[in-house]
Amino acid sequence: MKLKARAYNPRVRLQILAACFGVFALLLIARVAWMQLVDPDFYQQQGNARFLRELPIATSRGMIVDRNGEPLAVSTPVESVWANPKELLQAPEQMPKLAKALGIPRDVLEQRIAQRASKEFVYLRRHINPDDAQAVVALKIPGVYSSREFRRFYPHGEVMAHVVGFTNVDDLGQEGLELAFNDWLTGKPGAQKIIRDGSGHIVEKVDLVREAQPGKDLALSIDRRIQYLAYRELKSALISSQARSGSAVVIDVKTGEILAMVNQPSYNPNSRESSSPFLHRNRAVTDVIEPGSVIKSITVAAALENGVDPNIRIDTNPGIMALDKYSIRDTSNHGVVSLEGLLQMSSNIGAAKLAGNMSNAHLYDVLHRFGYGQSTNSGFPGESAGVLSPAQKWGPVEKATISYGYGLSVTPLQIAQAYATLANHGRMMTPTFVKSDELKTGTQVMDPLIADEVIAMLESVTNPGGTAQRAAINGYRVGGKTGTSRKFNAGGYSKRHISLFAGVVPLTDPKFAMVVVINEPAGRDYYGGLVSAPVFHNVMEGALRLMDVPPDNVAAWYDAKKPAAPVAAGNAPVATTVPAAAVEDVADDTSAVPGVRP
Repeated sequence: MKLKARAYNPRVRLQILAACFGVFALLLIARVAWMQLVDPDFYQQQGNARFLRELPIATSRGMIVDRNGEPLAVSTPVESVWANPKELLQAPEQMPKLAKALGIPRDVLEQRIAQRASKEFVYLRRHINPDDAQAVVALKIPGVYSSREFRRFYPHGEVMAHVVGFTNVDDLGQEGLELAFNDWLTGKPGAQKIIRDGSGHIVEKVDLVREAQPGKDLALSIDRRIQYLAYRELKSALISSQARSGSAVVIDVKTGEILAMVNQPSYNPNSRESSSPFLHRNRAVTDVIEPGSVIKSITVAAALENGVDPNIRIDTNPGIMALDKYSIRDTSNHGVVSLEGLLQMSSNIGAAKLAGNMSNAHLYDVLHRFGYGQSTNSGFPGESAGVLSPAQKWGPVEKATISYGYGLSVTPLQIAQAYATLANHGRMMTPTFVKSDELKTGTQVMDPLIADEVIAMLESVTNPGGTAQRAAINGYRVGGKTGTSRKFNAGGYSKRHISLFAGVVPLTDPKFAMVVVINEPAGRDYYGGLVSAPVFHNVMEGALRLMDVPPDNVAAWYDAKKPAAPVAAGNAPVATTVPAAAVEDVADDTSAVPGVRP
């Protein structure tokens, strides 16, 4: 039996199709309603992830200024060009044009992008002129952008390099006070939300997430003018003496503020990449030396505190003294000397005899109170505490050599602090690089009468007959002590020297303490009184004038202004290259007991 075929009904089919479309429409509406009303957050986040970005707002680092407000370190706005490798790799034909615009070899650029192909950020060039950066962006190469940054600039270059230090490419402190005060100087970047289109261009700035906070400024105790004086004179001394290196420190006696600190050789912090890291360290606080005869001032102070009669006479005859199996020598037989004469003629025998009459513990205690063997707490990164071995380890020979400056190691800053303490009536102030109007009390480490007595004795060193006549300043009373210590190497004490001078001015009311250290002068004149003392004279003469410090020796100033008496023919004195007094100091210092080390 044959079945009859069902008749075709287009109306029914249209109704079925319409019903299907209606169901799909209802499902779509339901889905949209769910996305918009019930669970919109997820999809909003997905959309934001593609178009909404949080853009950092660069902020500047705090400025560093000297005590008078002169800028020493400032931040200048620059641009950095960066790329999104994922976007840039989609237009490889643009690479040659981009490389030429950036001044980068094409192969170097392509390798850099290829290595970071999976990343969304890579710097192409940093810290360039804003106009040059905009010229690169104007090429409209996909995935290439620029951002604002700040670069550190040091107006005074190598003059301030060792104190101020420098920052790295990310504007973070790496050396000096830039490192020590990095948290204080560093600002907090801001942020804002923006919408970018598919090409990466900013369409709209949506919201400010947080404001940028610039870094705080830092006012140093350094006086730019005195720093320049010290730098110029130290560099001149190194050139004339053919020395290897040198350091100079100037301290305000009453406050402990460091007014100048320089080292040679130096470097330019604006182009530090071209300098050796060896040059970056601040030798005035990181390098240690044996101080030689400059320590004798503290030895005399310790003797006075131990009860020695200020009018004592010390017999140094016959210019040589046996101690155990060693001999301590003076350059010549000074005979019987006073404490002032001991300092003026720099007698090793006199210092050793003073030390021999006091206990190890007492001499150690005085040296330690004056800051030796411990950090000055100046806050400078990498500061050395030096070396002062425990008193119980000293034998008679060790104690004797320590009394005239061998067997202990100190920094130039420690020497400057010790002499500033003597000049401040025995009150020690913590050295600081930061200017402050806060009243400082310090720590009384010695009887003021004893400290004043030693300072008065030191004036003889700069007077006629003393070892530092070239440190004298017309119109001012100057006190100080020279030293010319031998350098120690693996085989013992060598023929290389360190020339030192530590001084104070004006003695009536001390304002400045300064130490000058010159390492390995190569000329014939390597004595402290001839190499280092003139640096003190030239710097302090200028500093006294700049700071309007009144003269305290007007009579000497008037005498110097009087016309010299005529000299009869044939009676003119014969000039000598090296004054005898200056030679005595170096010869005394270099007679260190052989083989004795801490």
